[in-house]
This record gives sequence, structure tokens and C-alpha cells, in this order.
Amino acid sequence: MQRWFFLKETKKLPQKISKKMSTKQITQEKEIESQEWVFTVSVPEIAPREKVYLTGSTTELGEWDYKKAVPLENVENTDMWTKTVIIPNTCDVYYRYAICLVNIDTNDIIVRRWETHIHPRVIKETMLHPHTDIFGNNEGIYKVNKGWLTFQTLVQFKFMHNPLKLKSRLTGRLMNIKVTPVKLSFGAEPQIEESSLSTDTMEAEVPCGVFVEVATLENDPMVCHLQPQEQFGREYKPNDVLLVNLFAPNPKGLAYLIDFYSYSTRASVEDPPCHVGYTYVLPNMFKPSEGSLELPVTCNVKHRPLGTINFEYLIISPMEDGLCNLEVSYTKHWDPSWTGLEVGHRGLGASFKTKEGNAIRENTIASLKKAAASGADMLEFDVQLSKDMIPVIYHDFHVCISMKRKKEVDFTEMLELPVKDLTLEHLQKLKVYHLVEGRNHEILFFDEDLEEHQPFPTLEEALKSLDEHVGFNIELKWTMELNDGTFELNNPFDMNTYVDKVLEVVLKHAGQRRIVLSCFNPDICTMVRYKQNKYPVMFLTVGVTEKYQPYRDPRCLSIPAAVQNAISSDILGIVVHTEDLLRDPTQVKLATDAGLVIFCWGDENNDKNTIKKLKEMGLHAVIYDKLDQYTTKEVKESIFLVEARDSQRDIMRLAALDALPTDSTSSRSRSPSRQLSSAQFSGDGQLYLDLKARQKATRSTVTSLESLASSIDIRDEPERNLKRNKDLIMSIDKESQIKEQRNSFKGIFPAPNTTTASPKKSRKSDLS
Repeated sequence: MQRWFFLKETKKLPQKISKKMSTKQITQEKEIESQEWVFTVSVPEIAPREKVYLTGSTTELGEWDYKKAVPLENVENTDMWTKTVIIPNTCDVYYRYAICLVNIDTNDIIVRRWETHIHPRVIKETMLHPHTDIFGNNEGIYKVNKGWLTFQTLVQFKFMHNPLKLKSRLTGRLMNIKVTPVKLSFGAEPQIEESSLSTDTMEAEVPCGVFVEVATLENDPMVCHLQPQEQFGREYKPNDVLLVNLFAPNPKGLAYLIDFYSYSTRASVEDPPCHVGYTYVLPNMFKPSEGSLELPVTCNVKHRPLGTINFEYLIISPMEDGLCNLEVSYTKHWDPSWTGLEVGHRGLGASFKTKEGNAIRENTIASLKKAAASGADMLEFDVQLSKDMIPVIYHDFHVCISMKRKKEVDFTEMLELPVKDLTLEHLQKLKVYHLVEGRNHEILFFDEDLEEHQPFPTLEEALKSLDEHVGFNIELKWTMELNDGTFELNNPFDMNTYVDKVLEVVLKHAGQRRIVLSCFNPDICTMVRYKQNKYPVMFLTVGVTEKYQPYRDPRCLSIPAAVQNAISSDILGIVVHTEDLLRDPTQVKLATDAGLVIFCWGDENNDKNTIKKLKEMGLHAVIYDKLDQYTTKEVKESIFLVEARDSQRDIMRLAALDALPTDSTSSRSRSPSRQLSSAQFSGDGQLYLDLKARQKATRSTVTSLESLASSIDIRDEPERNLKRNKDLIMSIDKESQIKEQRNSFKGIFPAPNTTTASPKKSRKSDLS
């Protein structure tokens, strides 16, 4: 394998030792490979038990592992935090700050907030002296995200559908609802979060690591954002959706006190509300992941029943340790240039909706590859679990198997079975039919001999076999309750297990691919958001429609409700139904004004004029069938491939200029070119020269570019020579470049590999 021409090691010329310089001095100069560096950061807002931590690319900084992060020390009576750390002088050092909390009992770390700039802070070769950072602000850009579940559990209470049913004298009165975690400690008074007006509780210290946040889904975005729970909870109005999130290291050791307050009509503005009643939720009442409870409400004074409270709950447990770190996060990242992206629906399109269908079966490797070759920026497909818990790509919850009777040649009956009840081997080796084929007794595809055309490819297979420059929109299929109380699929897997299995494959095998995770179930979206900190989540919604039966969950019934849910769940955006969007196009602005990314899906998208209109409306991406026919692209390439190729050209140009001699004349001639504007490197193509990644790269387009560049005499008049050879470089066969480039960017884009970097000669020489 040929080497990158700009990575060839410079031959070290024999060093002439001055007679005045002793050998001992030279030895001392070579030994200066590290130094002390004072990290200082200003953190204006921090809770009493929270501390500031430092993480980074070197061993001393923990190599992005949140467990090995370095705690900083607070400068008394200031908002400054500081720490002196030994850092190497032989490489650039990348770092971030995080605000964490340590569990006193177990020493486990909870990441509360952390800096999430795509490119972390860096101590460059030109930086000789430390400076003071401002938490969250890096080069004038503020980016801080909430943490994820490192070891703690999230218990979410969902109060919807007017859950309180009280006696007639209390009917119509607005109630405040407050949920207080109570530590179960037998033989001692229970510890609660803060003062409650219940006579059976007392004010005590909050259990370490327990936090309570609330959000109400309504038109006011500020109320939609999760906020710390107030002393008397949050008011519940008719038809509200009230979400209460409790983060706890040990949820099985906690009970939950739900208090109800109401303001008297005769009370003044300053008077507190009256404590009406309460109920308790014990940990043994919960199912593993989700469920609902109906509990009695007891009068606070007479301790008699006042009515009932009915609510749903969601329990989110942390994932397997070691899959997430603090190196990079795309959870809230969307480049402004990514607008009007073209997304292939189920690959090249749904193949069973109409008789015309597609020539290639949907959700197969062949369909995905064909859409990618047709210029798709992203590929949308559906993922669910087989019986042996392998994530497979398939849309419908059920399949058909032919029931051949004895002594009969042709099958006469089809048996419908859930995908979840068949192992991967069964799904891939048995003759299974789509529901449309089974119900109509009509076989639509005769492709048994074509491996890539077979249904049920695994998610891992898709991640490994598709070009890494094509993004994936992975829809997690999960059953939903319809408005008539029925479910799309009965008795599914445990929700935590299901999400863990899918995320495990994605986190281990996605590499540098752009990934967006989505689901129609808002609870799945919440789970995916809090279980990992790397990939963005988008909430799929049907909205107002005449085509599909509505879901029961009010968060799914309209685009405004979807916007509110996305804000409260702290996710990237929403994927809306085009039918609802075309009914009221102003809803696009509703989403974008809230800072959300918005995709759209639907049969209406399968039209060139509609696709054009949706792009003009400001949609970030359009999901549609038959991308090979309806695409509006002149050059059929993914936007991420184009960005990667442009970044590679910048790398080669910079490297060629770096190879120029260091005499004063050449230095003057190349200086303006070397000082590339920050705008060229502000996106995901920022130049992080990862030596290890490049050494692993297979023979690629770089090889051909290398041979061209090597023919350019860059030592004499570099600018004129580069211009003279521009046409020669651009004349390389385009298709061969694309095919060869697919493996050349791995490990280089889009995120920086901050483990290794370029030497910082200036700082080292300054010390010596």
C-alpha cells in the first residue's frame, strides 16, 4: 500500500554539535517531552454538590472516559475552577469540560451537563501559555447538552387524559401535582426531597444523585422544557400532558409520594395552596419498563378516600458500560447546509403498497444499495428484533408462512406470525411471504437466488456493507396503542431490552456514518435519548390524518404536540406526515422556530413537484419512494460524500504547502495560503490529521492523487504550479474516485480522532 505523500517522514539531518554546547545539555533538551499545564474555567452556574471535571485525548486527561475524568478545584469565593495537569509536548491536546456529580456511596459519576462542540478545545502548537476558558463557550459558540444515564435510572410519570377523578365537591378545581422521592429506610423516618404539607412526612435531605424535573406540553416553549420541580409542584389543566422525570441511582430503594394542592378561591396571591390529598407509589408496583397505575387519593386531613389518580410510567435503565464517552456528540448537531436532503424510503421505496411497486424488494441490501447509488443522502429503513434478539430490517410486525396440507402440491392457507416469534435463522431460511402476498395468495418477487435481495438483513450487515458516506435514518419499530384501545402488536419485548439491543449494534458498528434514530412511539424516543449521548433522535408523527387510525397518546395527534414533545424530550427534531404539513404549511416554521430539525414522510412525497415544494418550504429532508426516478440531483452523490471529498482536497493542499522549504522567500509566498480561514474548517470537515487512521486506509483515490501531486514541483513557485496542474487533477475519472474513496475516509471524518495529533514544536522549544 502506497503511503500518503504528505505523511512521509522527513529525514533527520545529522545534527552538528556546537563546541560550546555540551552533550549533557542536548540530553536534557531531548528529555523535555511533557510539562505542567494549568487548566482554568469559569462556571457561573453550578449546583451545591456538583463539580467541574476535565476530560481529553491524553492518558492524563482520561482519554474521554467519563470515569477517568479529572476533577477541578474551586477557587474560593469565585466561579473559577482550576487544576494543574501534566500534558505531553509531543502532540496536540484536545479537551472538554463537564459538570458532574459523584455518588458518595459508590463513587459513580453522573454527567449532568457537558460541552458538545463537534470539535473540542485544543492546545495547539502555537499556544505557549494557558488561558481561562468559559464553560460551554468555545471560540464564541455556546454548546452544552444534558448528560445521559451513566449508572442512574430515569423514572418518568406521565399524567395525561385528565387523570384525577375526585369527589364532586372538588370537581372542576385546578390541582397542582407534585412527585417526591422518598427513601425507604425501615426503622427510621423517611427522607424526602423537600418540605411537603403531608402530616406523615418531614423535611429531610435529598438522597444523593436524585433529581426531579417537570415539563408541561403546551404552546409555551419555556414550559415544555424540563425544569426543576417547584415546592408545590406543577399545575395540571384539563387535557394537559404533564411529565415528571425522576433520576435516581437506586430506584428500587425509593417510594414516591404524589401530593395534590389547590388554591382556595378566597386566598390572597401570597397565600400558599391548600394540601388536598396524597398517594404513595411503591417500587414493587412497577413493571420493568412501562405500564400504568390507578391508585386511591387520600384526604390530607381525615385520611379518607377522595378519589383516584390514573397515570402511566416509563422506567429507563442505563445501557452496558463502555459504549459511550465524552469524545463527540451529534445529538443536537445539524449543519445549516444540510437542507432538502433526499432520503430513500425503505431503500428504493415501498414495494407492496401498490401493484406497480418496485422492481427491488423493500428493506433489502439490494434496495438500500440501489438508492445509495442513485444519490440518496440518507437511507430510511425499519428495525425490529427477531426471537433471538437480533436487530433485523423489516417493516411489518407480521409475516406469512405457507401451510401446505398433506398430499397437496400447492399451499391453500397462510399462517400469519409475528416477526418477534421467529429466530433469525427462521426468518432467513424459511420461505416467508409479505402480508400482501399471503392475503392475496400472489407471489410478487421471485428472487430466492439473489442474496442481497432477500428480506430480513441484519442491521449489522447493513452498517458494514453500505457506503459509509450514506447516512442512515433508522426507524425503531414499536407497537402503539390505537385510540380504540387495541395495539398494533401484542406482548412485545421488554422496551429496555429492545432499545439496548438496537443501540448496541449501532454504537459498535456505525463508524463515522451519519445516523438519525426515529420512532412513532414517544417513549422509545425518550429512551434512546437518555441511554446514549452520540446520535440524534427524531420523533415520528402521523398528526392530523384521514388515512390512518389515530393513536391514543395525545403527543402523537398533531404537529404542535410533536414539537412540544421533542422540546421536552431534548431531541433533535420531528419527522412529520406530509398530508398534515400540506394542510397547514406554517407548521414548518413552528418547528424551526423551536430550534428543531424537520423531516417529512408520506405517499404525497412520491411526486417531483411535491418534493420541490417541500424543499422550498424549508424541510431539512424529504423521505420518498423510487428515489432513482424522482431525484432532483444532477450529480448522484450523497452530500456527506461530497463534503468528505472536499475536505480531502483541503488536506492535500495544506500538506503540499507544508512541504515547502522554510527559506524566507518561500515562507512569504506561502504564508497567505497556509492561513486558511476558519470558515473552511468550521464544519464537520475540519482537518484532524489522524495518522493511525490514514495508515489503515486501503489503496484509494489518494494513491492516484499522490502520483499526480508528486509530479508537481512544489519547491519552486508553488501557487503557479498548483494552478498549472489543476486541470490534470480534475480530469481523474470521477466514478473510480468514488469507488476507491469509500474506505479512505474511515476514522478521519466527520469527528476528530483526538488520540493522536501533530507535534507541538513551538511549545516544546519554548520550554527548552
